[in-house]
Amino acid sequence: MDSTVEIRWHGRGGQGAKTAALLLGEAALSLGKNIQAFPEYGPERMGAPVASFNRISSEPITIHCSITNPSIVIVLDPTLMDSVDVTAGLPDNGVIIVNTKLCPADVRKQLKLKGGKVFTVDASGISKELIGREIPNTPMMGALVKATGLFDIESMLKDTEAKLKKKFAAKPEIVQGNVDAIRRAYKEVIGE
Repeated sequence: MDSTVEIRWHGRGGQGAKTAALLLGEAALSLGKNIQAFPEYGPERMGAPVASFNRISSEPITIHCSITNPSIVIVLDPTLMDSVDVTAGLPDNGVIIVNTKLCPADVRKQLKLKGGKVFTVDASGISKELIGREIPNTPMMGALVKATGLFDIESMLKDTEAKLKKKFAAKPEIVQGNVDAIRRAYKEVIGE
């Protein structure tokens, strides 16, 4: 991958696209990377399409603008593939990771992708089972790490667990559920 990796997260309000981008950025920062993590705001409301972004680099990041040509796209809600051009700006050698029960070949066909890499994982099912509700953001972080090799999974898990422990100090079961969901999606993501 290039020295600067640009990632676009697609989700719906309430699915955690912003939180995932922030957690991923913080994990990269803890590994000594330069990062940007930011959402794109408009008239968002629960269930409305939203986007969040990451820039991760070994070098200082000197640009401060939207990401229009991400090398990686993550789709938290597969229904967005019918209403949002999730592949906009994705290069021919880009990576797309979709939360779905479909296989990568079916997603490739649905999105009419000729090149690049397509990965799928049932992050919704994993989150329902391990976290207790459908919040696919953290499982998709595990899928991203496996699909791209961007980080070492154990380093990312350690940092993410520490951040979640601060946020959910009174709810250790939520922290453990998220950590387990990340690890499981890492193991179950499939690609072509």
